Amino acid sequence: MRPRTTTKRSSSKTRIKQSTRPKVILAYSGGLDTSIILHWLKEEKGCDVIAFCADLGQGEDLGTIRKKALQVGAVKAYVEDLKEEFVSDYVFPMLRGNAVYESSYLLGTSIARPLIAKRQVELAKKEKAHFLSHGATGKGNDQIRFELTFAALAPKVQVIAPWREWSLASRQDLIDYARKYRIPITVTKAKPYSMDANLLHISYEGGVLEDPWTSPPKEMFQMTTDPQDAPSTPLRLTVQFKNGNPIAINEKPLSPAALLHKLNQLGGKHGIGRVDLVENRFVGLKSRGVYETPGGTILHIARRALESLTLDREVVHLRDSLMPRYAEIIYNGFWFSPERMMLQAAFDQAQKDVTGTVRLQLYKGNCTVTGRKSNRSLYQQHLATFDEGSGYDQQDAGGFIRLNALRLSTQTSVNKTKW
Repeated sequence: MRPRTTTKRSSSKTRIKQSTRPKVILAYSGGLDTSIILHWLKEEKGCDVIAFCADLGQGEDLGTIRKKALQVGAVKAYVEDLKEEFVSDYVFPMLRGNAVYESSYLLGTSIARPLIAKRQVELAKKEKAHFLSHGATGKGNDQIRFELTFAALAPKVQVIAPWREWSLASRQDLIDYARKYRIPITVTKAKPYSMDANLLHISYEGGVLEDPWTSPPKEMFQMTTDPQDAPSTPLRLTVQFKNGNPIAINEKPLSPAALLHKLNQLGGKHGIGRVDLVENRFVGLKSRGVYETPGGTILHIARRALESLTLDREVVHLRDSLMPRYAEIIYNGFWFSPERMMLQAAFDQAQKDVTGTVRLQLYKGNCTVTGRKSNRSLYQQHLATFDEGSGYDQQDAGGFIRLNALRLSTQTSVNKTKW
C-alpha cells in the first residue's frame, strides 16, 4: 500500500495498480474541501475511496450528496441517519455535564466529530479498509478530534490527512483545483466563510469573519432570527426533565432528536443562542467563530434552573469546579478518553435527582427562567421563609458565626493586625 500517514508533505506521484488499490474511508460532507479530497485521494494517492456522510440533522439533501460523492469518484458512498444516536449518546451526556468552553461555546462541532469518527472506524472494519481520512485542516481542532478517536478505537488503522500533505494552501487553491477537474462546488469568492451544521448548532468561520472587528453579515444566520426582528410577544413554554435528560416540551413527550429540533425552531424564532467568540484552539492559535445554538442554549439554562432545586450545595460547587476541565476535554477531542469517562460517571450520578419541570420565557434573544418545580426538590419553603416557619432555629446562627470567626479573631490577636 502506497499512501503514507506521515504528517509531512508527500511528493510521491506513483500510481497503484487497480488490483492493489487500498481502500480509504473518507468523512465526506459534499462541500468544497472533502470533494477535492475525494478526487485527490483517488487520483493522487491511488485509493479506492468509500465516502461516509453522517446525517446529524444538518438539513441538507443527503441523497444529492451521495450522488455527488459517486460522481466525483467514490467507489461506494454511505449516508446514515445518526440523529437520535447523536443527541441521546453525545449531546445529552455533554449537556448533563453542563459543558461550556471558555464560558461561551456549547461545543456543537466538538461533540459531532467523535461520533462521525467512530462510525468511520466501524465502516473500516466492515469494508476491510486500510486507511481513514478527513477534511480537517492542519490549523484546526477537528483533525485532532478525528484522529484521537481513530487512535482510541482503531490504533492500527492509518490516517491520511490531505491538508497536511498536499500543496494546496488556501480556499482559492481548492476552488481553482475544482475548476480544473470540473468538480461541482458551491463556495464562491462572494461567500467564502465555511459552515458546519448539525442538530445542536451551526458554526461559521473563515473569510470575512477572520477579522474580529468585522460584524457577521446579517444574512449569514440560518437558525436564528435577529433578536431585533424577533416577535414582540414573548413565548412561554415548559421543559420536563428526568434524571438530567429533557423528555418533553409543554408536557408533550418527544424523542431526543425531535425534542432538540423543536427547541431549535422555538428558540430560533425568538433569536436565542447566538455567540460571537474569539476562542483558543488546542493547537495554540486563536480563532474567531460565530455560533447559533438555540435549542442547546434553552436546555442549558433550563437544566441549571432545575439543578438549583435538586442538587446538594457541595455537589454543585464541586461539579462546577470540574466543568471547565470537562468542556476542555471535549473541545480538545478526548471524548473517548478515560478522564472524560470518569467525569461523565460522576456527573451522571449527580443528575439522577435532576427530575422536574422548568418554565421559561423566550423574548428577543433572551431565555429567562420563570419557574421550576420537582418532587426531588431540596428547597424547603418552611425552612427558607422569612415569615414564621419551622425546623430552623435562628439562634443557632450565632454559634455558627462564632465558630467561623474563630480563626479570623485568632489571626488578628496573634499578629496584632490593624485593619
